[in-house]
This record gives sequence, structure tokens and C-alpha cells, in this order.
Amino acid sequence: MLEGIIRESIDKQSIKSLRRDGYLLANIYGKGVENIHCAFKKNEFVKFVKNKSSLKFKVKVGQKECEVIIQDYQKDPVTNDLLHVDLRELVYGQASQFLVPVKTTGTPVGLKNKGVLIYSKRRLKVKCKPENLPDVFVLDVSALDVGNVILVRDIATAEGVTIRHNAADAVVGLIKAK
Repeated sequence: MLEGIIRESIDKQSIKSLRRDGYLLANIYGKGVENIHCAFKKNEFVKFVKNKSSLKFKVKVGQKECEVIIQDYQKDPVTNDLLHVDLRELVYGQASQFLVPVKTTGTPVGLKNKGVLIYSKRRLKVKCKPENLPDVFVLDVSALDVGNVILVRDIATAEGVTIRHNAADAVVGLIKAK
């Protein structure tokens, strides 16, 4: 479990002080829950997020423990340093929208025919309850040849999960290299 501290003040001086001490600023929010301004040790947060196996993870801030997902983050445009992260607290039993990553397995047949695998969508927007939230959509691309695509309607979803994209949208495809 990832542990953080609650920020007492949200003024510019305290933000600079926390960043200087190696903290990553964060906000935890959700529908019907109180917003929490907090901070995590930056190195611990990055290591934890890189090694997590699920979209959902638990954090402890002060005396409160909650299950969250990463909603958004901001990076410095020059140094590419992580500055701030927004975490959304999961409210079980309440449907909400999430972004679920897409991963592929297999080697497409069309790669031998000078094809290039293209991701049209790296993450899919879904609406579901947190208990039904898939961690990833795994697509088998081994049967794809040049000119073939996998559409949103071709993806099997669990019960209670609806993909919020047009059914005719391409997710992964194989095009001919130029």
C-alpha cells in the first residue's frame, strides 16, 4: 500500500517546499466524497505505479485508506518531470467512466508482407461499476494481415461493462509500409 501525507496548506510557498523535499503533489477526489490534498514521496510513487498489476490500487493518507485509480497527471514540459497527479477514489456500486489500456498478443501474419501494426486507440473509454472494471483489454493480432483491423465491436467485454466508443472505430490495424 502506498502511504502519503495530508497537505495542510495549498499556497505556493508550501508547494515549493514539498517539491524541494522530494514530494509529488496529489489530489484525491470522487463523487460524494471529500477532496483530499495530499503528497507522496515521488520515487516511491513512481516505483509503485510502474510495478502495479491493476488499474486500482490502495493508498493511505493520514488515517484514511481508500482505493483509487490515476485519473490524470501533469509533467513539466521542459524536464518531463512529474509535477502533480489526480487520483479518483472508487465508489463501489456507482457506475462511472474509466480509461482502460489496450495490449496486443501474438505476431501479425502481415508483418512478413511489409505491414506495420498501428494502434488507433491505446486506451478505451468504458462505463462500468468499479467492481467490474477490467485491468486491460488483450487483443490477439496474430491473424491480422495487411489491411485488416480490429474494431470496437470485435472486442468482448464482461457483463456490466460498456465501451463508450463508436462500434465502427478501429482499435488496432495493420497497414502497408510505405
